[in-house]
Formats: sequence, structure tokens, C-alpha cells
Amino acid sequence: YTQLDTGSFELWVNPDCTTVSASDSSFCQHIGHYNPSASSTAMALGTNKTLRYGIGSANISYVTDTVSLAGSSAAAALKEVQFGVATSSQDAFSGILGIGYGQGLATKYPNFVDQLYQQNVTKVKAYTLALGSKTAKEGTMVFGGVDTSKFSGPLARIPIIPAAASPDQVPRFWVQMSGISLTPPSGQSTAAYEGSEIPAFLDSGSTMTILPPKLANEIAKDFGSPEADANGFYRVGCEYVGMNGTVDFEFQGGVGNEQKQRVTVRVPYKEMIREVGQGEKSKAVFDLQTNSIWLTQASSCGSTPAALKDVTDLSRVVGKCEVQPGQKEAVVDVVSETAIAPPSSTTDTDAGTRTGGNGNGNGATRTASGFVTTTMAVPTAAVAATSSAGGRSGSGGMSATALASFGVRMTGDKVLSVGVAGVVAVLGSLL
Repeated sequence: YTQLDTGSFELWVNPDCTTVSASDSSFCQHIGHYNPSASSTAMALGTNKTLRYGIGSANISYVTDTVSLAGSSAAAALKEVQFGVATSSQDAFSGILGIGYGQGLATKYPNFVDQLYQQNVTKVKAYTLALGSKTAKEGTMVFGGVDTSKFSGPLARIPIIPAAASPDQVPRFWVQMSGISLTPPSGQSTAAYEGSEIPAFLDSGSTMTILPPKLANEIAKDFGSPEADANGFYRVGCEYVGMNGTVDFEFQGGVGNEQKQRVTVRVPYKEMIREVGQGEKSKAVFDLQTNSIWLTQASSCGSTPAALKDVTDLSRVVGKCEVQPGQKEAVVDVVSETAIAPPSSTTDTDAGTRTGGNGNGNGATRTASGFVTTTMAVPTAAVAATSSAGGRSGSGGMSATALASFGVRMTGDKVLSVGVAGVVAVLGSLL
């Protein structure tokens, strides 16, 4: 197992389990161990590096070897992939599969996503990430494709902010958020909170929505919580878990005709309030070729992953799930305020895709021409602690190769999962 992280760029394995908390130790001991000397295809490169995260670090030595996801076919195995083998690590209960930008932007060599594309396992340098809800306990990852059974309606294209213009000057998945508002059970949406038009960092390695202090305080007050506790959490009444209200995150399309589109991701109160685990909020396609995030509201009505021949096909992809009664369309025309209509037929939608898998959602990793898909499951053997101050949770991230996703276990009161960051927003739990 490795954590799957859109917020970092490199793959490394073999964490030091003696440096993690007692609650993480059991899981760490059972994630598996890579032994380069036991592999006939491994080659040591003789170079070292220290990787640092919001929480934790790893000293690694680089090797190259064959890499594949558990259960995938031999055709999907990647040859001579460079990755790190930890010589020591701190506060890391598993290795990390970083699937952010790679060669030429964030790394000096092709990373895992680069290799999928360069070795023709995928036809596009893009992938789809859909987390499961609190109750589903699993999600779906499709490299090189999209699963239209995980959302309804079209996708809205949101441009990624260039590194030079981003808050941290690093090539990450920063996008511009138009605002945050509430839709209480009455159904009458509030105005956007002051100061909520900010850049947001989409990071699967964070289990929380982390906001500037003033904005976090204002949202928390509307949930009856006057201030954060010593750990940065806002405690709220248990009654909110059962209320039919949402916290709404709005993003504006920004390329050509897509400037007329707006997508609103509506997060139910119960998914924002931490009991155990984290919930599903949106469906996101990370497009590293046109530097865009294709975003919409998540849903689930089966499993039908399909390969993309070209990233332009994403503008014609429409989710198969129906909008639930009482819910609003996520993607709308800004001028007319009406939902974006799907294509007149399914021909255009399917023209750029090839479906794979058996459609029954059994969860095994499947490979077909042009894409690789795997299931992300929530293990129950271990629960990790979390931090709200650094932009990355210690329990953050899902894991690859029978991918695992961790939540936070809190005892007693419910807590609103909005942490406090010093400067910028990190919306890891949007994904």
C-alpha cells in the first residue's frame, strides 16, 4: 500500500514504522515491504533525496524497477520507473504515490503519471478521482479515463493557476474559488461569505477543508460554534448531522465558452461534520495536458470506467447518474442560470471513450486499452491522528495498489471539519 497524493510528485516506499504513532503502527506493519535486492529488474541509481511533507518526511535512495497496480494486467506494467526507497522516515505510516505534475515542472525525471502516458498505457495524461461517501467506504481511481457512473450531468472545466501566479509558487493543482455559501434546510441559499473568493488547492493528501482564520470563524459561527478549540476544530451540535443543508463551494469556468459555466459543489452538513471518516463531495478529473480540473458534483450509480482518446473529449462527457429529487444541477450557464444541456445523443459522448470492466462495481483493478482503474478502500484496522494547522493531515491521502483512504476518529462531540490555515485555502476534502 501507498498513499495516493495529488499534492506531491514522487513515489517512495518502505516507511520506518518505529517513528509513527501507536494507532498507525499496526497498519504500517502490514503495508508490505519492497526489497530491491530480491528484484532482477531493480537498478540502484546512486542518488539520494529528502522528501518533506506538511507532516512527516522521508530520506530516500532512488532506484528503477517495474511498477504496476495490484491486479492489473502485464500490459499495464511500467518498465524502468524511477522511485525512492526510504532509508529512514519520520511520521509516515506508508509510502506515498505522488501523482501531481512531473518531469519539467516538479521533477527532473518522468513520474508515475508521466510514465503511464509515455509507455502508452494511457492515451491521455489525465486521471479521475472519486472518493466514496462516509458509508460507501471506497472510491474509484481511473488513470487515463473517466467513470461516468460516478457523477451526473456534464463536467465544468476549471483552469489550474500557473505556478508563478499561485500562492506558494509551486506547480500544484491550485484553482480559483468564486465563493463559499450555505444552503440551509429551508432551501434559501445565503450570500457568499466575505473573503471566500480565494485560490484553493485540490489535495487528496489532506482530509480536511482548511480555510483562512477569519473565513473559518464566520462559517463556524453559523453552525453555533464561537471559536476553534486548541486543535483547530470547531465543535458543533449533533443535530446538524441530520439536517438537510449544504455548504456550497462555487467555481467559475475560465476557458473560451466555458467562461459561461459555473459549477457549485454542494457538501451536505453531515459530510462536513466529522464523526468517523470523510465523505464524498465532488467528482474531479485532473487534466495535466491542458492544465485544467474538470469538476462536478459526485454521485454513484454503478461502475463504468472508460478510456479517453483525447482530453477534449471531457467537454462532451456526461455522467450517467440522475440528479436526485430536491437537488440542483452542479454545472449551470452563468447567463441564463439554467443547467448545461447534455449532448443531443450519446454518440459524441462515447466517441472518445472505450468502456471497460464488468459494470458491477466489484472493485478489482481492471485494465483495458488506454486506461487503468482501481478501487480505493477504507481500511478499518488503523485510524490515524490529524493536524489542522499545516495543510496536510497525518491521516491524509488515500492509498494506491488496493488504495486505502483514512479518516479521523473523534470521540464525543461532533466537529466541523474546517481547520485554520495561516494564509490560503486548502480544499482537500472537496475531492
